Amino acid sequence: MKTQTINNKKEVAEKAERITGSEAVVKSLIAEGVDILYGYPGGAIMPVYDALYRYQDKIHHVLTRHEQGAAHAAQGYARISGKVGVAMATSGPGATNLITGIADAQIDSTPLVCITGQVFSHLLGSDAFQETDIVGISTPVTKWNCQVTKAEDIPAAIAKAFYIAKSGRPGPVLVDITKDAQVAELDFKYEKCRGVRSYVPVPKTSQEAVNAAAELINNAKKPMIVWGQGVILGQAEEELKNVIEKAGIPAAWTILGASAFPTSHPLNIGMVGMHGNYAPNKLTNECDVLIAIGMRFDDRVTGNLDSYAKQAKIIHFDIDPAEINKNVKVDVAVLGDSKESLAMLSDALNKNSHDAWLKEFKDLYAIEFDQVINNDINPTKEGLTMGEVLKQINIESNGNAAIVSDVGQHQMIACRYADFNVTKSNITSGGLGTMGFALPAAIGAKMAAPDREVVAIIGDGGYQMNIQELGTIFQQKAAVKIVVLNNEFLGMVRQWQQLFFDKRYASTEMTNPNFVAIAEGYYIKARKVTKRDELEEAVKEMMASKESYFLEVMVEKEDNVFPMIPSGASVSDVRLS
Repeated sequence: MKTQTINNKKEVAEKAERITGSEAVVKSLIAEGVDILYGYPGGAIMPVYDALYRYQDKIHHVLTRHEQGAAHAAQGYARISGKVGVAMATSGPGATNLITGIADAQIDSTPLVCITGQVFSHLLGSDAFQETDIVGISTPVTKWNCQVTKAEDIPAAIAKAFYIAKSGRPGPVLVDITKDAQVAELDFKYEKCRGVRSYVPVPKTSQEAVNAAAELINNAKKPMIVWGQGVILGQAEEELKNVIEKAGIPAAWTILGASAFPTSHPLNIGMVGMHGNYAPNKLTNECDVLIAIGMRFDDRVTGNLDSYAKQAKIIHFDIDPAEINKNVKVDVAVLGDSKESLAMLSDALNKNSHDAWLKEFKDLYAIEFDQVINNDINPTKEGLTMGEVLKQINIESNGNAAIVSDVGQHQMIACRYADFNVTKSNITSGGLGTMGFALPAAIGAKMAAPDREVVAIIGDGGYQMNIQELGTIFQQKAAVKIVVLNNEFLGMVRQWQQLFFDKRYASTEMTNPNFVAIAEGYYIKARKVTKRDELEEAVKEMMASKESYFLEVMVEKEDNVFPMIPSGASVSDVRLS
């Protein structure tokens, strides 16, 4: 009798663990520590949403106004938190609307898990309603993807997805789940993935390679560091600082590397790239040792590869073997996690300084300040500049705000002039250059870091690509500060048309709506600035607000962003005007 009672209890326990595939999705997310999920419901994912309804105390679902907004919001969440961002959509157009955000995450190494619903498995390939081959479509822009057609395969697929998304060089993954897999039952058991056969996310760092790098650096007369986002992804900010300070090396950054090392540090020499600072671009072709850390030698950084740093010995620290010698042939490659490899490098370096070499950067900075920077941040002309807006935001935020920028002239200005005192403070679309990124990404960033001030810097063009996410801001009560720098142009395209197409402004002038009225229609406090004497008070009011705030600043219509390296030119050909 006693044995029978025990067996009955065991059967009850087993039955309690028998759940639907849709509930398995939700319980798997909870097991991975997911607390915020961005998405948009629809027919093929509806069972998961029904299951999610019962777990609202554990996972907060954010209804974005477009699936692209969900992907970008998940990116913003991931970029500022260091966790995996999660987005969910239905089949067909819901899934395809995620693709731009997924592609953006792939090229910028952002960890995302995207879950899509799919038609019943017996309908696959029949052109059923809202059926698309999302696995085929997303294959070129995901780190890994899969389609699940059986309920019992859901937990393992999601566990593998999270492991692959976060490990090594991060990236987006997609799990497509057919509707029959969602409604069928399984005996639920969840085990986190600890490894995948043949996948080595972090190569072992070679001490010999580190020693070879250290020898080149110790003997260098004009060393220069260029670091990228790999430092932030590897949580190696302190290790980078130790290397820079111990060896006394001038250090520059790529757009995505910004904020890993304070902009105010005397060895921070500014941004490299097409609209980077004059000195680090110019002196790239004069350094004798170039140390690239967690960056991929993107074409916007290198300019013409035929003339890029040909005089220098090049050292490349990276976690991804595929990046070594892909664009630039290097003399020493150091594979591995940046936190470990930079610590090993620091131990092998001699204490040093390069005062004369550093002075060359300072002298060129003085030229840039006189010809460009001072005019941008302290203008005397009548029209407002984007630079002076950033200057005012720096004053009010003390350089501690997270700046989420869209793509265009305002992006270059924000990256150049924002003060970054805290890591993970520059959130922007780097490799893909996605207009419409900033507004939803700022939502995700603010929800991931509610105690931080999050300021979205957007142009009037990109703002209108995902303007509907104002509804998400209002519904979620996300205290995002939105600044639209309005020049009534697609500014960066117009600049190229002016410089390279004889001012033929083809389809770049914008006739804009009443942005203030639109923001107020979403119950967001809004203000418009047209004169310089209004700017300081308006920025103060915005930054003091405990709620979301929209600020439109009318800036000069035909201002250009300099310095600039013309497309295909050498970094040495950087222009100041």
